[in-house]
Amino acid sequence: MAEATQTIILDVEGMTCASCALRIERVLSRQEGVATAAVSFAGQEARVEARPDIDVAALESAVARLGYRATHAAPGEQGTSVAERYGVEARYQRRNVIAAAAFALPVFVLSMFGDMHASWQRALVWALATPVEFIFGWQFHRNAAKRLRSFAAGMDTLVSLGTLAAYGYSVWAFFAHEHLYFETAAVIITFILLGRFFEARAKGRASRAVARLLELGAKEARLRRDRTEVSVPIGAVRPGDLMVVRPGERIPTDGRVVEGHSTIDESMLTGESVPVERGPGDTVLGATVNQHGHLVVEATRVGSGTALAQIVRLVEEAQATKAPVQRLADRIAGVFVPAVLAVAAVTFALRLGIGGEAGPAVQAAVAVLVIACPCALGLATPTAIMVGSGRGAELGVLFKGADVFERSRLVDAVVFDKTGTLTRGAMTLHSLETTEDRRRALYLVATLEAASEHPVGKAVALGAEEEGIELGTVRDLTAVPGLGVRGTVDGVEVLAGRPGLLEDAGLEIPASLAEALAAMEDAGHTAFFTGWDGRARAALSVADTLRPSARPTVAALRDAGIQVAMLTGDNRRTAAAIAGALGITRVAAEVLPGDKAAEVARLQAEGRTVAFVGDGINDAPALTRADLGMAVGTGTDVAIEAGDVVLMSGDPALARTALSLAAATFRTIRQNLFWAFGYNIAAIPLAAAGFLDPMIAAGAMALSSVSVVANSLRLRRYLPTAD
Repeated sequence: MAEATQTIILDVEGMTCASCALRIERVLSRQEGVATAAVSFAGQEARVEARPDIDVAALESAVARLGYRATHAAPGEQGTSVAERYGVEARYQRRNVIAAAAFALPVFVLSMFGDMHASWQRALVWALATPVEFIFGWQFHRNAAKRLRSFAAGMDTLVSLGTLAAYGYSVWAFFAHEHLYFETAAVIITFILLGRFFEARAKGRASRAVARLLELGAKEARLRRDRTEVSVPIGAVRPGDLMVVRPGERIPTDGRVVEGHSTIDESMLTGESVPVERGPGDTVLGATVNQHGHLVVEATRVGSGTALAQIVRLVEEAQATKAPVQRLADRIAGVFVPAVLAVAAVTFALRLGIGGEAGPAVQAAVAVLVIACPCALGLATPTAIMVGSGRGAELGVLFKGADVFERSRLVDAVVFDKTGTLTRGAMTLHSLETTEDRRRALYLVATLEAASEHPVGKAVALGAEEEGIELGTVRDLTAVPGLGVRGTVDGVEVLAGRPGLLEDAGLEIPASLAEALAAMEDAGHTAFFTGWDGRARAALSVADTLRPSARPTVAALRDAGIQVAMLTGDNRRTAAAIAGALGITRVAAEVLPGDKAAEVARLQAEGRTVAFVGDGINDAPALTRADLGMAVGTGTDVAIEAGDVVLMSGDPALARTALSLAAATFRTIRQNLFWAFGYNIAAIPLAAAGFLDPMIAAGAMALSSVSVVANSLRLRRYLPTAD
């Protein structure tokens, strides 16, 4: 049996590139009691799977020895959000870049257009460049020194070495009356500070999805206590409290309606734009909006147990995981900085040996150090996943991990479970043909079916109640999986289900009822027999309606080159009628609950990459077996736990949205990686050859990281109709 683990989330400060994240990840993974560790540069956090008795302080110390700061929020505490941390960083870098520019601009103007043979101008340039190097650029030198103490190097090491080389050479050149490069050091630091400001602001925007979700929740609740209403903070609400919700207000937390009727806008959680009606006994979700009526709601789930909190948790976990495509970037980032240092040293030695002049050699080496940017490599994948998963949450699609984006693009077959996905799953009694007294037949079968808790049984029971029939009680109820139910009602053994159930029990089926059943099935209804005392006594049918988006969803998937199939436990005639209405040609009918996974495996054996969409407990094996399991959020907890993607409403169009958004996200990841790799492959040789001025290199380096984040931010505008 696998040893139990807990998830520990550490906020990490001081990371400046992907190599920093990789270094922390390796150290944490080697700590005693740690099973796995994943560090996100974009998310500025470490997610550690460890033994329950792990010493968290030891993990924080291990990170601190590397020169970074890790903090763990105690249980019940609310840590600082990523968006807030990036907001603080953006404000800090904005102050730095404004101050640095105020000094660097006159340094640049004097160096480019002034008389640099005049001693006072040379001294003024030195004086103005010094605060840029050692005050506004001190963060680079401080971080580089921290890395050096642990025999490591990062992006700050490259910036620090490059600017110190230009500054130090210029100090020597000042006294030797050689050409000065103070403007190089000052402008490089200013450009990189500017890049960090834009990067922090862009990453803050990319990480706003979780913050926006949290902002949906109500801050206060109005509780009914002793015939009075009292407003309390949302954290004070407890299960069982009665919450009064007026029209236009958000429902404070998940609960059950005990008084009143209204329509509820659930679009912020489910993506479903049509409001839903709710009355006594119905479940409502926290953060949704009560549109019209006055409601009294009993709180059932609060705090981390609410649907909103679970959505936030899934989004955060998806953003914290790493996609397989990121492994290559991580491996490169791990050796990137040492390799750049080596290239810079070789560049300096060769140019000094060939040209014999120290100034141009320093210029070329500095350009190599500054142009290299592992930041873009580290941001390419996580920022796209951060924005893509956040946009998905806004549309009602929750991705459980980063690997889902990569797997989704390979899907070429989608299998829908019929009931609750393509259809509404809310059946009603449509027809009843009987050889007995109608009310007695309906009383017996409805009493039996009401105890089964099956959707078909509930439809029959509701139909009987609508006709004013008071139901009795059942003894010895037995469910026969895939066939029906049997039990004793008022001393009579009653069976209800497929023909096979009655035939196995030795009950005769009259020809008139067999013909009635066939006609019901031909009409696309779910039909079955009920019988007692040795023969079938009635044929009944219940009807489920197609969801409005089912037909266009199937057409859109088919147009995208994806095969669509349908699984159902219904008989072949009913399945064929529904499939025909939807344009589905591949149908598996009369499938027993345990055989759904086998149908998925059959498609996989044909070479298909299969996504399965289902909502019931019996769908869990198929969801697990499929290459991509899509669980409908209105279904059971078991199905949701088994799925890779959660569709927050029963709208089948969300399956298409999930696939197209995942494809768009992965396409963005590939674009980001192409830019990051291509930038370094092209820029470093140019810098080493002396074709790239260090100041231009600094601007290009800053632009590379910003461009990767900006490209990812385009996903915020993704629409479900996108290809």
